[in-house]
Amino acid sequence: MRRRDFITMLGGAVTAWPLSAQGQQPGGRHIPIVGFIGLASASVDGQAIVPFRQTLSELGYIEGRTILIEERNAEGNVERARALIAELAALPVDVFLSPGPAMSRALVRLTKIPVVAIALPATASEPELFSSLAHPGGTLTGFSALGEEMSAKRIEMLKELIPGLKTLGVMHNATDPSFTWGEQTMADARKSGLEPVKFGLSSLSTATVVEHFKTLGEMRGTAMIVLRDFLTAALTADICKAGIDARIAVVGEFSEYARAGALLSYGADQADLLRRAAGYVDRVLKGEKAADLPIQLPTKFELAINLKTARTIGIDIPPTIQVRAEQVIE
Repeated sequence: MRRRDFITMLGGAVTAWPLSAQGQQPGGRHIPIVGFIGLASASVDGQAIVPFRQTLSELGYIEGRTILIEERNAEGNVERARALIAELAALPVDVFLSPGPAMSRALVRLTKIPVVAIALPATASEPELFSSLAHPGGTLTGFSALGEEMSAKRIEMLKELIPGLKTLGVMHNATDPSFTWGEQTMADARKSGLEPVKFGLSSLSTATVVEHFKTLGEMRGTAMIVLRDFLTAALTADICKAGIDARIAVVGEFSEYARAGALLSYGADQADLLRRAAGYVDRVLKGEKAADLPIQLPTKFELAINLKTARTIGIDIPPTIQVRAEQVIE
């Protein structure tokens, strides 16, 4: 989710504060500033910020008076993201909220400002980000989404819905060498008796997405699991549409996929992660160090099913699965 987060309420413009006045109250008292740079689309990131904003309000913050939220969006462009980081660091912001590993990596490389992140890895596989879950040790803390670690459960549900499933597509970001994207999903698919095929994305190309689904269809594949990161998140709508057009079931991690037209999504509750992230931001603003705040695992998980998509691509969703879903999209 991961992950997306700062368009005033549901996607309006950022509050128009002159830069010279930002962070100051009458009398010169400092107003804390939270910075967020989304790497997906502005619409996806803007929706995701709502639970974060609401929780800050519940904690007693009044946006525009006792806290400022500066949001930007790079629309899948990592180079633009770096420029936006420099822009917000120069304000300066007091803490960054990060939607995932790629943005977190850029933030810890380019600034010394504390970072609270969601959708982090569940292990210390990237020492650049943190040294351990219990003691992050650097400028970053936050919450894991157990993203690919949930692949076995997604595959289990797919096999229940598509009994004849044999070939499974795995769509991932092919540009990020820091992650072994898809390896666990591929391994879990093989353990389940499926033949997995990886489909990499290297740019924001709708044509490439469509071609990947065409190729999977020619291989008689009937399902595509999408590994979420900034590139696939920015292409969420295109991926879901291409899946429907090809009559191939798309499975995502966060519920934004099911809402966009995927057959289903299963993973950590993104809204809950963002609410918990607001609590960590509050603690950082009150003086605690990110290095001392343990990286926490998700405690809530969410299954979302899109019945309209199921009907369109000819898949029957039995009541036994529907009743397990937190969201059923008609």
